[in-house]
Amino acid sequence: MAALSVLAIAVATSKVGYVYISGGKLQDWGIGVKVTKSSADLVGFVQELINELKPDVVVTEKIGKGCRKGDHAKELIRSITELASHNPVLDVSVSRPRQYPSKYEEAQALAKAYPESAGYLPKQKRRIFDFEPRRMVLFEALALADKVIKGPPTRLAAAMG
Repeated sequence: MAALSVLAIAVATSKVGYVYISGGKLQDWGIGVKVTKSSADLVGFVQELINELKPDVVVTEKIGKGCRKGDHAKELIRSITELASHNPVLDVSVSRPRQYPSKYEEAQALAKAYPESAGYLPKQKRRIFDFEPRRMVLFEALALADKVIKGPPTRLAAAMG
Protein backbone atom coordinates (compact mmCIF):
# COMPACT_ATOMS: atom_id res chain seq x y z
CA MET A 1 0.00 0.00 0.00
CA ALA A 2 1.30 3.48 -0.89
CA ALA A 3 1.99 5.92 1.92
CA LEU A 4 -0.74 8.44 2.56
CA SER A 5 -0.19 12.08 1.77
CA VAL A 6 -1.18 14.29 4.70
CA LEU A 7 -2.02 17.98 4.84
CA ALA A 8 -2.09 19.23 8.43
CA ILE A 9 -3.32 22.69 9.30
CA ALA A 10 -2.74 24.42 12.64
CA VAL A 11 -4.49 27.63 13.63
CA ALA A 12 -2.95 30.00 16.17
CA THR A 13 -3.63 33.58 17.14
CA SER A 14 -3.64 35.60 13.89
CA LYS A 15 -1.76 32.96 11.88
CA VAL A 16 -2.18 29.56 10.29
CA GLY A 17 0.50 27.03 9.46
CA TYR A 18 0.35 24.04 7.19
CA VAL A 19 2.59 21.10 6.40
CA TYR A 20 2.26 18.58 3.61
CA ILE A 21 3.89 15.18 4.08
CA SER A 22 3.97 12.64 1.28
CA GLY A 23 5.96 9.43 1.20
CA GLY A 24 7.05 10.06 4.79
CA LYS A 25 8.88 13.26 3.81
CA LEU A 26 7.99 16.85 4.45
CA GLN A 27 7.24 18.16 0.96
CA ASP A 28 5.68 21.59 1.53
CA TRP A 29 4.97 23.97 4.40
CA GLY A 30 3.97 27.55 4.93
CA ILE A 31 2.42 30.22 7.11
CA GLY A 32 -0.55 32.46 6.36
CA VAL A 33 -1.29 35.61 8.31
CA LYS A 34 -3.88 37.54 6.32
CA VAL A 35 -6.05 34.46 5.80
CA THR A 36 -6.98 34.27 9.49
CA LYS A 37 -9.05 37.44 9.43
CA SER A 38 -12.20 35.54 8.42
CA SER A 39 -13.40 32.00 7.88
CA ALA A 40 -14.06 32.77 4.21
CA ASP A 41 -10.44 33.85 3.64
CA LEU A 42 -9.11 30.75 5.39
CA VAL A 43 -11.46 28.40 3.53
CA GLY A 44 -10.27 29.84 0.21
CA PHE A 45 -6.64 29.40 1.25
CA VAL A 46 -7.15 25.79 2.37
CA GLN A 47 -9.18 24.92 -0.73
CA GLU A 48 -6.28 26.14 -2.88
CA LEU A 49 -3.92 23.91 -0.89
CA ILE A 50 -6.21 20.90 -1.32
CA ASN A 51 -6.55 21.57 -5.07
CA GLU A 52 -2.80 22.01 -5.54
CA LEU A 53 -1.38 19.33 -3.23
CA LYS A 54 -4.16 16.72 -3.56
CA PRO A 55 -3.71 15.16 -0.11
CA ASP A 56 -5.34 11.90 0.96
CA VAL A 57 -5.89 13.20 4.51
CA VAL A 58 -6.54 16.67 5.98
CA VAL A 59 -5.68 16.93 9.68
CA THR A 60 -6.89 19.59 12.10
CA GLU A 61 -6.86 19.95 15.87
CA LYS A 62 -9.78 18.36 17.68
CA ILE A 63 -11.91 20.93 19.45
CA GLY A 64 -12.80 19.52 22.85
CA LYS A 65 -12.00 19.79 26.55
CA GLY A 66 -8.23 19.81 26.05
CA CYS A 67 -8.26 22.39 23.27
CA ARG A 68 -6.59 25.62 24.41
CA LYS A 69 -7.60 27.72 21.42
CA GLY A 70 -9.65 30.91 21.61
CA ASP A 71 -13.13 31.28 20.17
CA HIS A 72 -11.95 32.80 16.87
CA ALA A 73 -9.36 30.04 16.33
CA LYS A 74 -12.00 27.38 17.11
CA GLU A 75 -14.33 28.95 14.55
CA LEU A 76 -11.54 28.85 11.96
CA ILE A 77 -10.77 25.19 12.74
CA ARG A 78 -14.46 24.31 12.37
CA SER A 79 -14.53 26.01 8.97
CA ILE A 80 -11.53 23.91 7.83
CA THR A 81 -13.13 20.65 8.97
CA GLU A 82 -16.37 21.63 7.23
CA LEU A 83 -14.45 22.38 4.02
CA ALA A 84 -12.54 19.09 4.21
CA SER A 85 -15.80 17.17 4.57
CA HIS A 86 -16.90 18.59 1.20
CA ASN A 87 -13.73 17.43 -0.58
CA PRO A 88 -12.61 13.95 -1.63
CA VAL A 89 -10.19 13.69 1.33
CA LEU A 90 -10.28 11.95 4.66
CA ASP A 91 -10.96 14.55 7.37
CA VAL A 92 -9.20 13.69 10.64
CA SER A 93 -9.27 15.75 13.84
CA VAL A 94 -6.78 14.83 16.55
CA SER A 95 -6.07 16.15 20.01
CA ARG A 96 -2.99 18.29 20.13
CA PRO A 97 -0.16 16.02 21.32
CA ARG A 98 1.58 17.26 24.46
CA GLN A 99 4.44 14.84 25.03
CA TYR A 100 7.13 17.41 25.82
CA PRO A 101 7.61 19.97 28.62
CA SER A 102 7.32 22.82 26.09
CA LYS A 103 6.64 23.56 22.44
CA TYR A 104 10.34 24.24 21.96
CA GLU A 105 11.44 20.73 23.00
CA GLU A 106 8.67 19.35 20.80
CA ALA A 107 9.89 21.45 17.85
CA GLN A 108 13.45 20.18 18.32
CA ALA A 109 12.26 16.55 18.34
CA LEU A 110 10.15 17.14 15.23
CA ALA A 111 13.08 18.83 13.46
CA LYS A 112 15.14 15.68 14.05
CA ALA A 113 12.38 13.53 12.53
CA TYR A 114 11.81 15.98 9.65
CA PRO A 115 15.20 17.64 8.99
CA GLU A 116 13.69 19.87 6.29
CA SER A 117 12.07 21.89 9.08
CA ALA A 118 15.25 22.46 11.11
CA GLY A 119 15.85 25.90 9.60
CA TYR A 120 12.58 27.10 11.12
CA LEU A 121 13.53 26.30 14.71
CA PRO A 122 13.56 29.41 16.89
CA LYS A 123 17.04 30.61 17.85
CA GLN A 124 16.16 30.56 21.55
CA LYS A 125 13.33 29.62 23.86
CA ARG A 126 11.05 32.60 24.38
CA ARG A 127 10.88 34.45 27.65
CA ILE A 128 7.50 34.78 29.32
CA PHE A 129 7.06 38.37 28.15
CA ASP A 130 8.10 37.74 24.53
CA PHE A 131 5.70 37.01 21.71
CA GLU A 132 5.79 33.46 20.43
CA PRO A 133 7.77 33.24 17.19
CA ARG A 134 5.47 33.13 14.16
CA ARG A 135 7.12 29.97 12.83
CA MET A 136 6.09 27.87 15.85
CA VAL A 137 2.72 27.32 14.16
CA LEU A 138 4.57 25.19 11.59
CA PHE A 139 5.65 22.83 14.34
CA GLU A 140 2.08 22.68 15.67
CA ALA A 141 0.94 21.53 12.22
CA LEU A 142 3.84 19.11 12.01
CA ALA A 143 2.92 17.62 15.40
CA LEU A 144 -0.66 17.03 14.20
CA ALA A 145 0.51 15.38 10.97
CA ASP A 146 3.07 13.28 12.83
CA LYS A 147 0.42 12.04 15.24
CA VAL A 148 -1.71 10.76 12.35
CA ILE A 149 1.20 9.28 10.39
CA LYS A 150 2.85 7.51 13.32
CA GLY A 151 -0.29 6.90 15.35
CA PRO A 152 -2.30 3.70 15.44
CA PRO A 153 -4.22 2.87 12.26
CA THR A 154 -7.43 2.82 14.30
CA ARG A 155 -7.45 6.64 14.19
CA LEU A 156 -7.69 6.61 10.40
CA ALA A 157 -10.14 3.70 10.46
CA ALA A 158 -12.40 5.61 12.85
CA ALA A 159 -12.30 8.65 10.57
CA MET A 160 -13.36 6.46 7.65
CA GLY A 161 -16.43 5.34 9.59
